[in-house]
Amino acid sequence: EKFAGGHSTTTVEGYIPVAGRAIQGATSHHLGQNFGKMFDINYQDENGKTQVVWQTSWGLTTRTIGVMIMVHGDDTGLVLPPRVAPQQVVIVPIVSKKCPLEKLAGFCESIRESLDDKGVRVKLDDRSIYNPGWKYAHWEQKGVPIRIEVGPRDLEKGQARMVVRYNGEKTDVAVDELADVVEKKLKEIQDEMFKKAQEFRDAHLVQVTEWKDFVPNLELHNLVLTPWCGGEHQDWEEWVKDKSREESLANLGEGAEDERSATSVAAKTLCIPFKQPELKEGMKCIASGLPATCWVLWGRSY
Repeated sequence: EKFAGGHSTTTVEGYIPVAGRAIQGATSHHLGQNFGKMFDINYQDENGKTQVVWQTSWGLTTRTIGVMIMVHGDDTGLVLPPRVAPQQVVIVPIVSKKCPLEKLAGFCESIRESLDDKGVRVKLDDRSIYNPGWKYAHWEQKGVPIRIEVGPRDLEKGQARMVVRYNGEKTDVAVDELADVVEKKLKEIQDEMFKKAQEFRDAHLVQVTEWKDFVPNLELHNLVLTPWCGGEHQDWEEWVKDKSREESLANLGEGAEDERSATSVAAKTLCIPFKQPELKEGMKCIASGLPATCWVLWGRSY
């Protein structure tokens, strides 16, 4: 697929683990000079000659926020990567009748200031109308990467408990080391979340060279790389869509897709990856049987 009238299109495709579906995250179009000629858009070059402009167009929209939520979220709520989290750390005082907020306020504020000095986006949740347990659930649902818990024992020992949202890790850290530890931990969380998502995607990226293996791999929530005869053969792409839909519905014991369904069981082409596996001599297109010219990535998509 490419932008109508353009030379070429590139795309970033996301993979949603829980659904096994792909979703387009962003596109970039090389429009060439067609639109410049059509609308008479010119410029004067360094030699004083009038030239038709070359144009590009790209889109990266708020849908990527939805992709991020679907890739990393869990049954508790959001799980936000630190780089995009509005609040990277929340501090929750553990108050009680024996230990009112006033006793912990100064200690918690000093922790907040030390993190703020490091450039960490931090919030002290000192609201008195909610108990600590309610706050834990609230900030877990919002996906804040790190929660800092501070109770009377922490005050006595000069420490705080650090809880990581994405894996539940809990660590007691001395308060004079806390800012440095948190700064390092935020980077670790970012890297580990990316690595986890990437490894899961790669585990569901398979190569298929025979049609009999195509739909079974879709059913396993896989993205499927196949030899392909080229983008000019759109009739064979339609064949794959129709055939994969037919076989998938047969496996489900259904005759047709519900017209109200927002997603289809049919496969579609996602992209021709820049990084191509070796295309061996004599390899045939999985659909047409024509000589393959590239590998193409297929999947069920949103």
